Amino acid sequence: MESALAANTEAEPVSGKCLFCQIHDPEVTKLMLDGKEIYVRWDNFPAAEGHVEVVPKRHVESFFDLTPSELTEAYELLKEARRTLDEKFRPDGYTIGVNERPAAGRTVDHLHIHLIPRHHGDVADPRGGIRHVLPGTNPDEWNS
Repeated sequence: MESALAANTEAEPVSGKCLFCQIHDPEVTKLMLDGKEIYVRWDNFPAAEGHVEVVPKRHVESFFDLTPSELTEAYELLKEARRTLDEKFRPDGYTIGVNERPAAGRTVDHLHIHLIPRHHGDVADPRGGIRHVLPGTNPDEWNS
């Protein structure tokens, strides 16, 4: 059973100002990969060289609202993007993340999954990774 939303992968943006609905505007979006329901774009303000975003073509705000086929394609394109970034930038690791809702830091109300290449020494102490988005996350203070 396919919902109307799942079938509409080329949906018009909710507003003309949705950054991630402007898929084929080269002044806004620099495509890396273009799938059926998902695309991968280079981040406009990268946290690190090679930072990309995996984005559904359908205007959807929450990771939890992806259809099974969108989720599958997002995973496949995430892996394909990683292969490209491995070859081009040779990172030592990755940070993968979603800011789910404004309380988590989301500023564009259209789901996007960040894939950020990481290198040894890019921060002084990477222990704890994404835990550092909240206070009180000093790894030296964790119990063993």
